[in-house]
Amino acid sequence: MIYKWNYEDLTSQQKEQKDKLAKKLGISPELCRLLIQRGISTEEDAFKFFHPSLKDLHDPFLLPDMDKAVKRIEKALGDKQRILIYGDYDVDGTTAVALVYKFLRKFTTNLDYYIPDRYDEGYGISEQGIDYAEETGVKLIIALDCGIKAIEKIAYAKEKGIDFIIGDHHMPDDVLPDAVAVIDAKREDSTYPYEHLSGCGVGFKLVQALAQNNRLDFSEITDLLDLVAVSVASDIVPITGENRILTYYGLKQINSNPSLGLKGIIDICGLTYKGITVNDIIFKIGPRINASGRMMKGKEAVDLLLANTIEDAREKSANIDHYNDDRRELDKRITEEAIQFIDENIDMKKKKSIVIYNESWHKGVIGIVASRLTEKYLRPAIVLTKSQGLITGSARSVMGFDVYKAIESCKDILENFGGHTYAAGLSLKEDNLNEFQKRFETLSIDMIAPEMMRPQINIDAELRFKDINAKFMVDLASFAPFGPENLNPIFVTRSVKDYGTSKLVGKNNVHLKLEMIDDTSSTPANGIAFRQSDSYDMVKNGKSFDICYTLEENTHNGKTNIQLYIKDIDTGQMH
Repeated sequence: MIYKWNYEDLTSQQKEQKDKLAKKLGISPELCRLLIQRGISTEEDAFKFFHPSLKDLHDPFLLPDMDKAVKRIEKALGDKQRILIYGDYDVDGTTAVALVYKFLRKFTTNLDYYIPDRYDEGYGISEQGIDYAEETGVKLIIALDCGIKAIEKIAYAKEKGIDFIIGDHHMPDDVLPDAVAVIDAKREDSTYPYEHLSGCGVGFKLVQALAQNNRLDFSEITDLLDLVAVSVASDIVPITGENRILTYYGLKQINSNPSLGLKGIIDICGLTYKGITVNDIIFKIGPRINASGRMMKGKEAVDLLLANTIEDAREKSANIDHYNDDRRELDKRITEEAIQFIDENIDMKKKKSIVIYNESWHKGVIGIVASRLTEKYLRPAIVLTKSQGLITGSARSVMGFDVYKAIESCKDILENFGGHTYAAGLSLKEDNLNEFQKRFETLSIDMIAPEMMRPQINIDAELRFKDINAKFMVDLASFAPFGPENLNPIFVTRSVKDYGTSKLVGKNNVHLKLEMIDDTSSTPANGIAFRQSDSYDMVKNGKSFDICYTLEENTHNGKTNIQLYIKDIDTGQMH
């Protein structure tokens, strides 16, 4: 695969700002370049970036309808009304439910939680969930990470005398549900300073507002931040602004004193003695929580997150770990089937989009399969299956193509849809499938430029090997936590050479272990290029080459080394 390397130079004004920051902050110009790229150009902004403070969280009452939500919850608590916390079955929804439940259970026992069944009820608010609330005497439902489009369901609940508070972060329609409160920073009338909260983040703001209104110290709710960090990382929302602060302190909580439920997952992931990062959540913790809703019932994930003993947490974590193993086998098989179908279908290979349907595919893994297809074919992919008499599916997109807006433009032939710029869900009648495929392909042809279908690497800064030292790594660590809009920086070093000791490693020699020097250093830099064995001959021929990479520190047997994780090696093509 030939990547296009993108490297944008700073403007003359930005270069001046970079040099000033380097002098004031005492860090390398290359790292100051990263600050400028992130919109940080003053010493004050840099201080806030490097020292996230809970004092910089926004007033929760700036969110639309927050005052109404707090008033209604306080009335429910005062009147001893039964409250139901309702959430989506993914990581964001289950952590949100667990967070708000953990807070409210300090003040009432008249409390319950509900996660809809992915297969029997589908996404969002369901009539079954409302019927359950009525049967159990619930007077108030707090919906988290869903509900922003549930106009008919909220009306159904109102007929039964049940009030709704909606705390969501998805895009609303022009008309909002008739709930007591609709908390969503993406509302058109919202003046909240930050619109990228996760669903669990919205739940935390609700808890923050309740604590603030009842003069509870903020320290009473800091132990809930571990759940927020898990949701932010797993839901792939920007780790900027308020999310950065919440994630920073959430990771501290995870690494110092996680809730028992998370401790159970951490132990089963083999992360017990590791400094847990956003990547660990994305690739290990999050998928296990998600596996519950994908394979069985999302409620089991909340049961785990609310575990009261470590023994209970370990038992429930073991169950969820089994679900994750099953999920992996299933998504591998379905991905292979999807790839085979695409590769054997000449017409599909010519298209700019993938819309693929098989009624036997497991609904719980089609989002993962869509991600894998987008990654392989560099096209937006929608993977569909049959559920409850409808075709339903998940969409994933390539950089620069707003898949949510593309799906929204077809809403006249859809039964339901929702999501974000690069990930969305939808359902439609079988009769409308061909029309939807045609329209989506037409939109893709119109909106996807050829360069969007070529894999790209965005390079943040150029380094020489002499620049990479212990102080540089300490300063670089201050940029974490990394995630969307604050990605782990990718560096380029040009004209490097094999030290003479680079070699192939791993099973079947598929990886390339590099030891390299450039003209600024005689001590070799260590790098690992996963699945790049095809560059071995070029590296060993004695000629210079360019590399782009991320940097990490590895500790082994008490010794810490700097490791270059090679993204790509320039084998002579023009990037």
